[in-house]
Amino acid sequence: MTRIRFTLLFLGIVAVLPSAGAQPAPIKAHGALVHAVAVSPDGKTLATAGFDNVVKLWEIADDGTLKEKKTLTGHTGPVYAVAFHPTDAKLIATASQDKTARIWDMTDAKMKTEFKGHADIVDAIAFSPDGKSLATAGADKAVKLWNQTDGKELKALGVHDGSVYSLAFSPDGKLLASAGAGKDNLVKIWDVKEQKELTQLKGHEQPVTAVVFAGNELVVTASMDRTIRTWTTKGAASAPKDPPKDPKVDPKKDPKVDPKDPKKDPKDPPKEMKDPKELKKFGPTTDDPYGIAWHEKTKTAAVCGYSGQITTWALDADKPKFTRTIKNPGYCVAFTLDGKSVITGHDNGTVAVTPLGK
Repeated sequence: MTRIRFTLLFLGIVAVLPSAGAQPAPIKAHGALVHAVAVSPDGKTLATAGFDNVVKLWEIADDGTLKEKKTLTGHTGPVYAVAFHPTDAKLIATASQDKTARIWDMTDAKMKTEFKGHADIVDAIAFSPDGKSLATAGADKAVKLWNQTDGKELKALGVHDGSVYSLAFSPDGKLLASAGAGKDNLVKIWDVKEQKELTQLKGHEQPVTAVVFAGNELVVTASMDRTIRTWTTKGAASAPKDPPKDPKVDPKKDPKVDPKDPKKDPKDPPKEMKDPKELKKFGPTTDDPYGIAWHEKTKTAAVCGYSGQITTWALDADKPKFTRTIKNPGYCVAFTLDGKSVITGHDNGTVAVTPLGK
């Protein structure tokens, strides 16, 4: 994922949404690209993270107005990720190029806990559903679990062979998914209780930029191969079974037969096998998708891409339910609490609120 620093002047603007379905003008939120957005569990607060090294908190009013409330300052590099605590309304977590993650008390806009241990950019951050632990990952390829109260590392779960761009816990907190780059462009699924790798989701042909759970056993991913894919983690711990043997052929007596596949001629080129955990592939999309979000009530996934295109998807359909383009590259997306709008962050420092209409 391209990492570009911009030096745009900040201009505080209040955005007012017009009638449902119309596209309001994006607001100027940061002095550089907006890399992450998050909506609080109660739906009243928006957090935006920028490459101007700050996080901003916005009030989401009932009439759709965004009003800036506070600015969190202290990171010494671009802020790549932000996450609200699931149960404590005053806490928010951030991750930065300065190799740290932090938890802030939003009541006084001061840092509460700092997490040090990564050797490079911390790209992704996520609270466990019970709020007791924090997961981080980044450009040092590592995935880590922390005690969110005292900042102590609980476990270095493992590594990818490339940068890790996204993290997500399953709703029940039993699984953690991590996605990124590397030679195989893998999504890794970790058993949180056992603190070990459970399985891998293999199939994307370019870096996986975003991952989200759409249920305890259903994973949705977006990749720079311009596909969106769904996967199941059900039975992930089960060992694969050997293929049935063809009783009509004895590979020991026929040298032209591949013992691993009696029906296959050894001169045939090898065929790439689809991961049986992959359920569906959507696309190709019109651009590189960078952000993905899931809304449980509406059973809808939202995707934002580099051309600024916003799409929403029902996972049982072949085409998007909704498409809208903001004329600026987008890096992140979040649903409003009611699922009627999405909020996206863009590389010119703006934030767009897009009503989804019918």
